[in-house]
Amino acid sequence: MKIEEKIYDVIIVGGGISGAALFYEICHYTNLGSVALLEKYGQLAELNSNATANSQTIHCGDIETNYTLEKAAKVKQTAKMVEKYCLQYGYEDEIMFKHQKMAIGIGYKECRFMLNRYKEFKELYPYLEVYDKEALAQIEPAIIFDKNGNGRDEEIVGVGCKDEYSTVNFKALTDTFIKNAKLNDDIDSDVFLNTQAEDINKKDDYYEIVCKNNKIYKAKMIIVNAGPHSLYLAHKLGYGLEYGQLPVAGSFYKSNKRILKGKVYMVQNPKLPFAALHGDPDVTLDDNTRFGPTALMLPKLERYHGNSTITDFFKTLRLDAKIMKIFSSLLSDSQIRDYVLRNFIFELPYFGKKAFLKDARKIVPSLCEDDIEYAKGFGGVRGQILDKIKGKLVLGEASIDTGNGLIFNMTPSPGATSCLGNAKRDVIKICEYLNKNFDIEKFENDLQERG
Repeated sequence: MKIEEKIYDVIIVGGGISGAALFYEICHYTNLGSVALLEKYGQLAELNSNATANSQTIHCGDIETNYTLEKAAKVKQTAKMVEKYCLQYGYEDEIMFKHQKMAIGIGYKECRFMLNRYKEFKELYPYLEVYDKEALAQIEPAIIFDKNGNGRDEEIVGVGCKDEYSTVNFKALTDTFIKNAKLNDDIDSDVFLNTQAEDINKKDDYYEIVCKNNKIYKAKMIIVNAGPHSLYLAHKLGYGLEYGQLPVAGSFYKSNKRILKGKVYMVQNPKLPFAALHGDPDVTLDDNTRFGPTALMLPKLERYHGNSTITDFFKTLRLDAKIMKIFSSLLSDSQIRDYVLRNFIFELPYFGKKAFLKDARKIVPSLCEDDIEYAKGFGGVRGQILDKIKGKLVLGEASIDTGNGLIFNMTPSPGATSCLGNAKRDVIKICEYLNKNFDIEKFENDLQERG
């Protein structure tokens, strides 16, 4: 086992977009002397930050119907950071794109909901517009007409916009964070690929990270941004034991043509804890339309990388009476039970497409079986937190700050959108712990929205 002599100020575990964003901010906005990033695979953003593993959406809260006004305001701030970063480096139409986007309500109840939501959110998002059926027929005709050219019978309302940045290739964005971080020669910065952190040991005034490549790296502080494996590593050290983890995979169906001009989201069912189906122009498919995600509960922490993380799943699930009670509560609701079963069916050959088509036709009535196919290799795994103390599934981000130089971050959606905001939070903690400086004025001038 080779022990590296250098002791870094900070080591970041995980080379997805969250780890890379933190690496970038440390290099550009602090006076730290050194930072390293460890990534288990041979390239960055191999898992959930990969463009094929997410919806490529800047989730700013305007069309996410399950966001409260308070949450939307917070998400908007961090989403604007991604936009300002891309504009700062000239990545528009290369990494960040404009597509029209909207959320649609179908039927009387959903339409009233969308119109009331528009009134509530209009001040926060002044650019939002309301589209009636006639307007939608011009803007996004595929959601109005069936295969025979007949319009929908039911009422439909859209709320959205036509000229906002909506789409990001988050894998490409991850790569730019590292490239641009390296522009600062004043900080000693290293990235180690094919370097999987296996264990963390506390020494007198630093930590040792034991890796599977038979190397040990040292740091005064460690930030773990390793997706579902963040909780796995936390549990190894005895932290976050009040949490279990339920991995939920999102699959997609894709088309070989551009059916939708922009992003079309549906109203979120408040009883269902996962994202509603939507259609998006896919930047990896020449803007052809991708539909999804599904919500498939998988007993593994990573997808498309063999079955090596099945054991890790059971370790982070921490199955006991409290976890069973949470499952029982979720599955006692018939809507949730039916939803879980239907998402399993979506994965089946032949039957899966037929079942998925029924849901997707709520967005595109003319959709036929020949229009879509299961998107093999698309989709990631998001670790959803099971809170034993609260006795429920907790959606959104979670962070375990031990207070002694170790932070473990779990960042399901909208983690990619919030990457720079989450990194700012951690940079402040890093500078406080190590008695270093964070140039907040420069950060705000570069990345925060004015007004």
